[in-house]
Amino acid sequence: MRMNVSEQSGEVDLRPLSARSVVLSLLLGTHPPQLPVKDLVRAVEPFGVGGSTLRAALSRMVAAGDLRRDEAVYRLSDRLLARQRRQDEAVDARTRAWDGDWEMVVITATGRGPAERADLRARLTALRLAELREGVWLRPANLHRTLPDDLASVAQSYTARPDRPARELAASLWPLEAWAATARALLAHLARVDLPADRFTAFAAVVRHLLADPVLPPELLPDDWPGPALRTAYARYQREITGSITP
Repeated sequence: MRMNVSEQSGEVDLRPLSARSVVLSLLLGTHPPQLPVKDLVRAVEPFGVGGSTLRAALSRMVAAGDLRRDEAVYRLSDRLLARQRRQDEAVDARTRAWDGDWEMVVITATGRGPAERADLRARLTALRLAELREGVWLRPANLHRTLPDDLASVAQSYTARPDRPARELAASLWPLEAWAATARALLAHLARVDLPADRFTAFAAVVRHLLADPVLPPELLPDDWPGPALRTAYARYQREITGSITP
């Protein structure tokens, strides 16, 4: 799904979700991430997905390894379970008081091909690290988390205290003003739409945007940071959707 935000008006331009995207969004927001086909048929109907379209999408998703089918129940594949965990963390980011320390990850592996380098960059970005310069990634140490053990084969992690002012450094590592502008545009868009399909599309965009939130300590953020408001809006909608599709 593509999302465009006009810098002049703050308007959000969202394309309708495909049947596949609707199913994935529903299951990614459901715990445990599984639904009988009869519940899926009922759940997707308000979003303009008919029964025949749904069944064709489910067959393709099973063949592609997105879903697993057990009789009449569809559940996320192991690969997408990892995506669900990242999404859950994006919505409910677990933080701790920041004492000024930064996490720093230095890439030590050499001889990697372009695909391996791109995969590592994507993993580090998903961990909410930002690249200071080639091979050096960091972020404030304010998250309740540990780095994956397998990163030790390609990188070394350290605790650091950069000399550069922390607020200035954070602003150079992440596009904070642009992220905030899009978040505010999404919140304004949510206040305007009321059709179920339009709301569902908008909240799918909200989740994608929250995945890009660096979750920095409050003292390093611009004033009136809209991250908490966006999280609250999505959490409320997730409870609404989950309550409507589960017995």
